[in-house]
Amino acid sequence: MTLDLANETLPLLGIAAWSGTGKTTLLEALLPRLGEHGRRVAVIKHAHHDFDVDQPGKDSHRLREAGAMPMLVASRARFALMMETPGREDADLAMLIDQVRPLEPDLVLIEGFKAWPLPKLELHRPALGKPLLAFEDAWIHAVASDEALALPDAVELLDLNDLGALASYVAAWSSQWPERRRARESGVHV
Repeated sequence: MTLDLANETLPLLGIAAWSGTGKTTLLEALLPRLGEHGRRVAVIKHAHHDFDVDQPGKDSHRLREAGAMPMLVASRARFALMMETPGREDADLAMLIDQVRPLEPDLVLIEGFKAWPLPKLELHRPALGKPLLAFEDAWIHAVASDEALALPDAVELLDLNDLGALASYVAAWSSQWPERRRARESGVHV
C-alpha cells in the first residue's frame, strides 16, 4: 500500500531522527501535554527488529502460533491485536494507519518511518555527529534541536528543550492538517 496524503483526512506527523536522538523519550514527555491540549493522539512506532508483545505459553501466544491471523486479546482494561506478517520486507505504514483510523484520534504521530513520504518533525542533536535529515528530506516541516542551526528555507527551527512550545506546535498540527495537506498538493511548503 501507499499513503494517499491528498485524500488523507487523519492528521499525520512523522517524528524522524537518527537512533539515539531521543524520539521515544520526547514522545513520552509530549503525550501528557498533548492530552492537556485536548488532543487524542495515536502513536505508530517502527521496530527495527523482531519483537513480541505476547508471552510464550499464554493462550494468545499459543493461538497465534497455531495460525490465528490476526489474534486479538482483550480485557476490560485493554486489547492487543497481534498479526504475523511473514514475507514482508518492512511494515506497511498505510495499513497500520488504517488500523488506528476507526479509533478516531485527533492526530497520529509516527515514529521511525523516516523513509516514508509524510510530513515530519525532525529531532536533531548536533552532539551526535549525524547530518541533518532536513536537507535531504523535503517532507520535514520543522527541526527541533538543542542548538541553533541553519535550515532549508521554509523549515521551522524549534527548541528541543522547550516541551511547552513543542507540545503547542504538535497540538496545532491536527487543526492545520487540511491547510498543510492542500498546500502540499499545490507544491507549497507550510
